[in-house]
Amino acid sequence: MRRYRFEIDNVRAHVRSLWAVIAIQATVIAGLWFGWSQAPERLTVHIPPDLRSGAVLAVGEVPPPNVYAFAFYIFQQLNRWPEDGASDYGRAVFQVSPYLTPRYRADLIAELEHKGRQGELAYRVRGMQPIPGHGYEERRVDVLSAHAWIVWLDVDLLESVKGMTVKRTAIRYPLRVVRYAVDLETNPWGLALDGFGAEGPRRLTDAELNEGGGADDGA
Repeated sequence: MRRYRFEIDNVRAHVRSLWAVIAIQATVIAGLWFGWSQAPERLTVHIPPDLRSGAVLAVGEVPPPNVYAFAFYIFQQLNRWPEDGASDYGRAVFQVSPYLTPRYRADLIAELEHKGRQGELAYRVRGMQPIPGHGYEERRVDVLSAHAWIVWLDVDLLESVKGMTVKRTAIRYPLRVVRYAVDLETNPWGLALDGFGAEGPRRLTDAELNEGGGADDGA
């Protein structure tokens, strides 16, 4: 009898140990499920265009070359009026509105209305292009914080009215770019233009044009 009782006690102890293992496994599985359920559904990694020297990328970190490329592309689209500024300007603002902060969008709409009343948009064709030798350099992007930058764009601004050139000017635009991950479906960059820096746009001097690029001393 003692032998059978001993065996029964061993079986009961073994069953208890199995229940303990099952409880531990259930706890681990519940913890893993909770962690998985709390993980973000989408991770954004911005890959710099030049990887010849390698790169260490952090999730959500935006390299300066990407900020520059974003600012140039969106601003160029804003200033592309292929047929008639009276209709093209408003259309451009609407098309890139997901890449504009509400404040800057309101400023552009106010400018659109003002120029329209002044007759400065009718039949006006506008475009901008980069100035050779004034493309991206590290000093063309001022990192204000992990969420804000100033991008210095040197561009040729060209305007014509009814086929007659009325403006061809080399301008430096200090564009403010901010992190703006409000809707990644319509704005996968997670960035937005927020207007100009404190200095505002200005014409480039002949000396600056001959330097072959680089932001000014205040950039």
